[in-house]
Amino acid sequence: MKFFVFTLVFLSIFGCSKKNDNTPTEPDTKMYFPANASSNWETTSMVGLNWNQNAVQPLKEYLQQKRTKSFIILVNGRIAMEEYFDGHTVATTWQWNSAGKTLVATTTGIAQQEGLLNINTKVSQYLGNGWTSEPIEKENLITSKHLLTMTSGISDDKELVIKANLTYLADAGTRWSYHNVFQKLMDVVGAASNQEFETYFNAKLKNKIGMDGFWNNGLIFKIYHSNTRSMARFGLLALHKGKWNSETIINETFFNESINTSQNINPSYGYLWWLNGKSKYMVPGAQTVFNGSLVANAPADMYAAMGAEDQRIYVIPSKNMVIVRMGNASDPANPNFALSGFDNELWQKINAVIN
Repeated sequence: MKFFVFTLVFLSIFGCSKKNDNTPTEPDTKMYFPANASSNWETTSMVGLNWNQNAVQPLKEYLQQKRTKSFIILVNGRIAMEEYFDGHTVATTWQWNSAGKTLVATTTGIAQQEGLLNINTKVSQYLGNGWTSEPIEKENLITSKHLLTMTSGISDDKELVIKANLTYLADAGTRWSYHNVFQKLMDVVGAASNQEFETYFNAKLKNKIGMDGFWNNGLIFKIYHSNTRSMARFGLLALHKGKWNSETIINETFFNESINTSQNINPSYGYLWWLNGKSKYMVPGAQTVFNGSLVANAPADMYAAMGAEDQRIYVIPSKNMVIVRMGNASDPANPNFALSGFDNELWQKINAVIN
């Protein structure tokens, strides 16, 4: 009996003291990465996150109203919310559109860290002289970094990336303009690695983090297609600054360059990533500079992959959060990235849930 009483006292004293230390007791606070060879993905409870349950249904209704196909929120890598609409499923493939530019930027950075290329070197070193229709002295000004930052100076009046359309408009580095010429980075990586871009991408990025998908190498647009969880996997890599679990896929130095202002013309643009919380921004198809933050309702530290028809990866380090939206254009009359208000409205609904 004395031993039993002593045991209870011992457990009471030392058990209580353990609860008062600073060791996290919630496994959800640790960063989680889904296994590459498994379809399983851990979840986390909205109740445990102290989210506003009353705001969840209005968010779902808004997503459906805005022609969303799929929507995921990850917190610490775990799925907190996952919704599919209009016949879309966890296995359905959908296009990333220009959100896939961030895949190209990351693959370019991987090629640089492997010593295959240098983004500060002129593009013609990899593609040869005459890859544009510019005068040779102007073409030689264009580096891979200019393609990463949308400052090549090449004329943006034609979408098709063929030599005849790649004409001079301004010196490289002096003008920001959103243009498909970034696709030449795929040729640079291919030439530098002596293989097809997609082969290199698959080996160095896609397979490393367990994505599915493929590049549709169309005549005008080279677009990545995958299921929604693959998009979320890439977002999780981005949240973890280029690391997947304990493996460095893209070094943090290059990734930090990617998600910070890359030039002084459009501070809301990195290396094919969109940046929130800056003092001004520009949008595709115009030279207008707007004052204020790109998405006023979103956290200031957010960086995003954004594609036509509102394909989105939002990465929010301050909340250890990744949000993915795939689907049709929220506004059929305005299918391209522009000042449609969709991102701001969506974030108003998201904030009602998570704050």
